[in-house]
Amino acid sequence: MDDIDGGPGASRGGLFLARLTVAPVLLLVSWLAVGLPLLMAGVFTPWVAIPLFVPVAAVTLTFGLRAVRPAGEVTGRSSWWPVAGVLAVAVAFGALQLVMCSQQIVVRRDPASYFNFATWLTGHGSLPIPQMRWAFGGGDGALTYGSPAFYQRGGVLVPQFMAGMPLIVTPGGWLGGPYATLAVMPVIGALALVSFAGLAGRLIGPRWAPVAALALGLTWPMMMISRSIYSETGALILMLGGVCLTLDAVRSGRRLPALLGGLALGLTILVRIDGIRDVLPVVAFAGLLLALRRRAGLPLLAGLTAGVGAGLLEGFVMSRPYLHYLSASLHPLVYIAALVVAATAVVSLAIRRWGLPDLTRFRLPDLAVPATFAVLAFFAARPILQTVRRVPHNPDDQVNAAFIAALQRSQGLPADPNRQYSELSLHWVAWYIGVPAVLLAAVGAALVARDLLRRRRTAWLLPYALIVWTTGTTLWRPGITPDHPWASRRLIGVVIPGLLLFALWAVAWAARRARRFRRGRPLSAGVAAVGALLILVPTAVASAPMALARTEEREVSQAQSMCRAIGPNASVIIVERVTGDRFTQLIRGMCGTPAARVRVHAGFKTAPEDDVARVVRKVAAAGRRPVLLGADGVDVSPYGPVRRVFHVHTRRDASALVSAPQGTWSLTINVWMADPVYRG
Repeated sequence: MDDIDGGPGASRGGLFLARLTVAPVLLLVSWLAVGLPLLMAGVFTPWVAIPLFVPVAAVTLTFGLRAVRPAGEVTGRSSWWPVAGVLAVAVAFGALQLVMCSQQIVVRRDPASYFNFATWLTGHGSLPIPQMRWAFGGGDGALTYGSPAFYQRGGVLVPQFMAGMPLIVTPGGWLGGPYATLAVMPVIGALALVSFAGLAGRLIGPRWAPVAALALGLTWPMMMISRSIYSETGALILMLGGVCLTLDAVRSGRRLPALLGGLALGLTILVRIDGIRDVLPVVAFAGLLLALRRRAGLPLLAGLTAGVGAGLLEGFVMSRPYLHYLSASLHPLVYIAALVVAATAVVSLAIRRWGLPDLTRFRLPDLAVPATFAVLAFFAARPILQTVRRVPHNPDDQVNAAFIAALQRSQGLPADPNRQYSELSLHWVAWYIGVPAVLLAAVGAALVARDLLRRRRTAWLLPYALIVWTTGTTLWRPGITPDHPWASRRLIGVVIPGLLLFALWAVAWAARRARRFRRGRPLSAGVAAVGALLILVPTAVASAPMALARTEEREVSQAQSMCRAIGPNASVIIVERVTGDRFTQLIRGMCGTPAARVRVHAGFKTAPEDDVARVVRKVAAAGRRPVLLGADGVDVSPYGPVRRVFHVHTRRDASALVSAPQGTWSLTINVWMADPVYRG
């Protein structure tokens, strides 16, 4: 590296920091390497997974950490205080998120879907999920067993998402039930901060590692994905830790960290299918290393191939309906990936034969700065130039359009249900980290690009490519329902961490330049402090309205109470649409009770009474207790005495479309039950 020395001269503190910051990704890779084959074999249970994981993790940590070579500071010295700072930030962050942990288990959005996916794995350790039609007298034409995020296919149910995140949080369920499942997320979030600190320490210097961890930890999107089950949290560890291992491998010329780094980067696809897009720069980087005959090239490519292969195998075997749902965006991505692989092969062969081209010709490095700011200006002005819309093509898109229309009415906006608000994507980023951080990030990105074109700071090549590629594609097409803070999950995967990294590098660069002046050391410290505050203060202010607001409370205890009310030998029949959407899989997984929905005709709130009565008779004839559920007492009162078995009056995250989210909104959920006595 150019400005950051590494190797034998690094201090014990620097070595410990380097190893500490890759330990999370090594543990996560070990767990996924054990868990995925067991899940596919249908034996993902604690009695098999944990005894296998312990030796695999021990070997991976022993040899993986031994292969790590840290980066020293610009001065060549490093102390233990960056280690203490990173640990303090991570522990404080994890503790806060644990206290504020959200109990999103009623299916309204993805976190609850992941929870119910993990809950099924906790109790059964296999997929797909059986429909249990036998509990309803062999089934009925009026019954359906699927619900949002749980596709009905033939005689089984297939969870919507990739299995990576449920695999990660399932051990919490083994150890302590649903509360512990949810409590895994603050721990994962804290470990993601440690991984980010490691990347900042390697690229900027160990002294900046605690500041980087604090900057990311203060962002509301990072808090949000650490309080509920979001796939981005696990993907952050795999992405950031994988890049750290790759940088160490390139610096030291060691093959093992390159293999593990590639595997971690590839396994992001097991957690998030759009990781296919994110890892494309890694393919090009591995090809460049091979072309330059670097030792890390082949193991990096091998690890990446293995990780991507594992993710795709799980997707096609266990999550195919989800991939089919995403086919409109996934197919073009696959074609782009094939093009990148082919182009990488051609360019690598050309570089091996003729060497690297001279990019300083035609003053290309000097164009990096204006080009970077031109891209920034385009995204800033995009709302003036474009209004992004999407015509719904499937039932899920139609539901999203109706949701956007309802939000527009509630917020006094013009009715335009097909609008996606993607043109505001750069403004979204500024909502969460502030305009100063965005501008500093542009400065940092421009200066890094200029140096890379001059073949300086080459350690930045892979991080720069990942950040710029993913940020550009995400800002252009976020591909998410555009209400906030929900949509911010699309930014936290790479965009926000990447821009914070560029911004901190710009501050560090300015501080180093200040040392050249008279009284340079105090001036440098002042520049560093002011620059850090320009990043930290707006971020903290933006997060303040939500940081200490509790959301989705008491859902677990109420669900457990509902399970007790349902009782033994029951077959749950849900007669109302919203309750069916929210509770079918929760009852099946958390209560261990067969559940099905009676079809509701268009324009009606509840199912036809004749259909319900027929299903009740079939359940009773099968020797089981029919239990009916609805959102109101009137939904189930025609079938017997009613009582309320689930009641939550809590707060939820706001849903803002054209401004930064402020605070929370009210949320009330009720479930009423009838327990009919059928006598023939």
